[in-house]
Amino acid sequence: MDRMAAMETFVAVVEAGSFSAAARRLKLGQPAVSKSVAQLEAHLGARLLLRSTRGLTPTDAGQRFYEHARLSIEEADQAEQVVRESSGGLSGVLRISAAVTFARLHVLPALKTFLERHPNLQLDIILDDRSIDLLEEGVDVALRMGSLDDSTMTARRISQTRRLVVGTPQYFAQAGVPQTPAELSRHQAIVYSRRGGGESWSFSRNGTQVAVMVTGRVRVSAAEGMRTGVLGNMGLAIASEWMFSPELANGTVQVVLTGWQLPAVDLWAVFPAGRLVTSKARAFVAFVEEVLGTAAPVVATAAHER
Repeated sequence: MDRMAAMETFVAVVEAGSFSAAARRLKLGQPAVSKSVAQLEAHLGARLLLRSTRGLTPTDAGQRFYEHARLSIEEADQAEQVVRESSGGLSGVLRISAAVTFARLHVLPALKTFLERHPNLQLDIILDDRSIDLLEEGVDVALRMGSLDDSTMTARRISQTRRLVVGTPQYFAQAGVPQTPAELSRHQAIVYSRRGGGESWSFSRNGTQVAVMVTGRVRVSAAEGMRTGVLGNMGLAIASEWMFSPELANGTVQVVLTGWQLPAVDLWAVFPAGRLVTSKARAFVAFVEEVLGTAAPVVATAAHER
């Protein structure tokens, strides 16, 4: 039995919560994962997992073994990484998770530069607007926007941008330019239904706050859908400046209600809980900060807004 491999398999099973999920994470067959854990239990002479219809739970011995095994694996990984980086820079696979539209507009176009800086590094990128399980998916770092619901996650805020009320000149020419937040109720809104969106918004100006409900015939669960609806002149939207930055720069999309403020949008680098942050992940986060820091916002406003 390869003791380190068995420890890695056991740690993956505990963190993923099932043999099948651990098998996907390790890119192994489920029978191989089950056999490895059984051999480890036989070697230690102790039961490590309790199996039930609801899943797997570590025994007391299993929990203690998991904590020590995880630290041992991390120390071994760091020792290997130090040697690799000292001899040839960053290497191996960096697994990243990011929202589709944000990555398409701001991350993917810049990756050639990042890869040129680290020629021995490979990138595995999961594009999904949902907040996936980082441990189960084997993700090294995720880029997430908005508030973070899970306080147990290891996260660092790396950037921030404005929320804006946006639409095309064609839409505003047809529907009119809202002069106050209250007038948004008379407009068609493309409503983003996931976290960070919705119908209820709070605007502020000079210490005054105004709560507004927007409505519309189109609701979408992905940012790409919101972009398509706005660019198709179907309505206005409340969105981060990142989401429409190319169109704001060239005037294809315009901003209204510029005298009012909406809650800002935070961008977070999120790392798997209980894991040491790898040098690869730190380098990628620093690169994203660099990319976002070089983009000066250029915002077109609606011509008839007072």
